[in-house]
Amino acid sequence: MMTGGCHCGQVRYDLTPPLRGVIACHCTQCRKSSGHFWAATSVPMTGFRLVTDDGLVWFRSSSKAQRGFCKSCGSSLFYELLGQGRISIGAGTLDGPTGLAVISNWFTEDAADYYHASRQPSPNRSNPSQLSASCLCGANHFTMPGPAGNVTACHCVQCRKISGHFSASFDANEAKVHWLSKASVAEYCTQGGGVRGFCKLCGSSLYFRNDDGFAVEGGVVNGPTGGKLTNHVFTGEKGDYYTLSARIPGDKLCD
Repeated sequence: MMTGGCHCGQVRYDLTPPLRGVIACHCTQCRKSSGHFWAATSVPMTGFRLVTDDGLVWFRSSSKAQRGFCKSCGSSLFYELLGQGRISIGAGTLDGPTGLAVISNWFTEDAADYYHASRQPSPNRSNPSQLSASCLCGANHFTMPGPAGNVTACHCVQCRKISGHFSASFDANEAKVHWLSKASVAEYCTQGGGVRGFCKLCGSSLYFRNDDGFAVEGGVVNGPTGGKLTNHVFTGEKGDYYTLSARIPGDKLCD
């Protein structure tokens, strides 16, 4: 039996092995939902059991699929193709070592410009003077000055639980963020005093705020970001199912 759940604990589940290897998906929907790109294992529904579902919300992301997230902390948890008898689970939401490995990358042609997707050539980077960002359902939309610049990937347990894989964000001046629509933003306050903003309708991760400043999740930007992933932090807490080509250790605890 393997266990997992969201960051706040309002959604918990059990899985009965064997689990499928992890598939990393770079499609626009997965990037908006998770805030970077998503990576998931999968089991038949007969091998999946919800232990606690107090915070679980399902968003119908298409006519064929739904996505499950926690309404309290915004953790990106599940993806289900309806009628297929299987469920995909964000590998970052599993507890402890998984014993799994990434076996495939999907929709790499949809990957953002700030990172290099497997088997794809290095992205052509532009230098946009303004960035537009929105959640998956479109209820929340904002703009800010561009380009994104340096993007940092965080592998701490908190970021992995919430994103379902690991997070990637860039610093922004919150005073210059212009909200065109803010209909369904929810905020999750962590024990360390950080605040994570997400859409309470579709679960998309939007931003992170703490005493050090304000950061926007790379996956919610529409079109080119003008950014580049330059730093990996908290690699000592990274998941065991993926590898990094360059490891730059973090120097502080995640709030």
